[in-house]
Amino acid sequence: MAAQSALLVLAYLVMLVGGVFGWIGLFAVAGLAAIFGEFAVARWSPPSQLLLEKVGLHWSYRQLTRDLAAVLLVVAEVRLSGGELTLLLVLPAAVWVVSVFAGALSTMIERRNPLSAMVRNIELGPLSSAPQPPAWAAAVAGDRMPLLNLLLVPAGVAAAVQHDPTPFFAAGAVAVVATGLVGAIIALTWLRGRGAGQGPLLPAVQRWLDNYRPEVALYFAGPAKDVYQANMWLAPTEALQQRAVVLMRSREAFLELADTRLPVICVPAGVDFMNLDLGGIRAALYSANVGANIHMLREPGTKHVFVGHGDSDKQASVNPYSKVYDEVWVAGLAGRERYARAGVGVLDSDIVEIGRPQLAGVHTFGAESVDRPFTVLYAPTWEGWLDDDPYHTSLVLMGERIVKGLLATNPRVRLIYKPHPLTGSRSKMAKAVHERIVTAIRAAGGNPDASSLDGTAHLVVTGRTPALFDCFNQTDLLISDVSSVVSDFVQSQRPYVVANPAGLSEDDFRREYPTARAAYLLSKDCGELEKIVSVTRAGDDPMTEARRELKTYLLGPAEANPMDRFQEEIDRLCH
Repeated sequence: MAAQSALLVLAYLVMLVGGVFGWIGLFAVAGLAAIFGEFAVARWSPPSQLLLEKVGLHWSYRQLTRDLAAVLLVVAEVRLSGGELTLLLVLPAAVWVVSVFAGALSTMIERRNPLSAMVRNIELGPLSSAPQPPAWAAAVAGDRMPLLNLLLVPAGVAAAVQHDPTPFFAAGAVAVVATGLVGAIIALTWLRGRGAGQGPLLPAVQRWLDNYRPEVALYFAGPAKDVYQANMWLAPTEALQQRAVVLMRSREAFLELADTRLPVICVPAGVDFMNLDLGGIRAALYSANVGANIHMLREPGTKHVFVGHGDSDKQASVNPYSKVYDEVWVAGLAGRERYARAGVGVLDSDIVEIGRPQLAGVHTFGAESVDRPFTVLYAPTWEGWLDDDPYHTSLVLMGERIVKGLLATNPRVRLIYKPHPLTGSRSKMAKAVHERIVTAIRAAGGNPDASSLDGTAHLVVTGRTPALFDCFNQTDLLISDVSSVVSDFVQSQRPYVVANPAGLSEDDFRREYPTARAAYLLSKDCGELEKIVSVTRAGDDPMTEARRELKTYLLGPAEANPMDRFQEEIDRLCH
């Protein structure tokens, strides 16, 4: 990243030197390198572009450097009259002046017509709006417009070789006319929209809320990469008897939200969201602890409930932020005791055990006929917020051993590899290991980008579908980490393995991580893997009874329908 940025800066410096001394060949080569380098950085290395901006070398400054170098080359190689020199300077400058004003007017148009809300499954009726420029004109207005001055680089070389400024003037005139056309379109659009009032979108959303009168809101204010946390609550919320709505705060997350029949409203700006009247909502459900939750928590007539995105023994499951909610809903007794041990200020009286309504579709052991190869699901968690924690995930220290061991198992087992959605987002090592695992599965004849669980080939599942719970129903043995994946898989009562990369003793590990009480443990060298696969495959499984007991502890009584419990608690809050 640093090397790519340095090479790009060097190309511009060489262009300047070539322009000052009239070294046409050097200027041409450096100019080509700079133009191609800009394209390559924008296309393949956004971090390099970000680094350049952080050190003050924004792309507009680089464009100015390129234009200046072209002007200097012509001045060095062509004898110019006073009028020609003035025109030589005015043409590229005019492009920049038009660009600045067009960008300013475009920003004013955007502020006049802000995209204040986005909706799904909601009919708002016809809405009038102030005039908007064509999409292509809006896209190039501003600091993109001086890209047309790229024409000055080959034109400057041609002018220097011929000792005639005509090619430069012709290229400059083309750039000025083109930017002038865009600028005129933007300016006329701005003039036509003067006097337009507030955009009609937010008032229309408020009218819809007033008519629909939702009682329950699933609120999600996290970024797009975390939208899986909201996705897991869509189906249970859809199944409620009360009118429900999904409230979101990120445009990107809104676009990534899974398919749902629920009405969805996204209002990104805090001021806009707080201006909505949401007083009719009786219960708000929060799947993530983020700062923007405060904009919903301010509603005094609403009961605010943290439902989380999975019960696990990780520290994130007992975040001290949770005490801001009226209630915290957990799956079973394990969740209640986890908060008691953590002592983060969540009162026991505010904790409600509801089970896991999402798990209704997970088949329990023996509930379905099986006609498939013995299947192992490896579902490691991500590396966590701290890059220096080597034990948060098994992927870095153990992942390749696990996968290679499973691929080499005889008789053959089928491997499904489903990493956490955030895998590699914090750790380069985790990303590299993930890529090597995908390569190994591909080399073994597997599908590295599976969108279906059909067939008998090894699979890599990284997309939204197939979902994790669909993978559960194809799994005979799970290998995972300390995470909510383990808690949810216990619903199936099938055997599972928890990785122990830190090398804790078996007693200490099970004591610290209660979800591992009925697990086979896998040490860092994965020496137990072959035996575990053999035992569970043969059906001679000594952990069966322990899993049955653990299921009650983690997920609540087997006879209690978690969707019914969920509905009962929503009923209580809404009456």
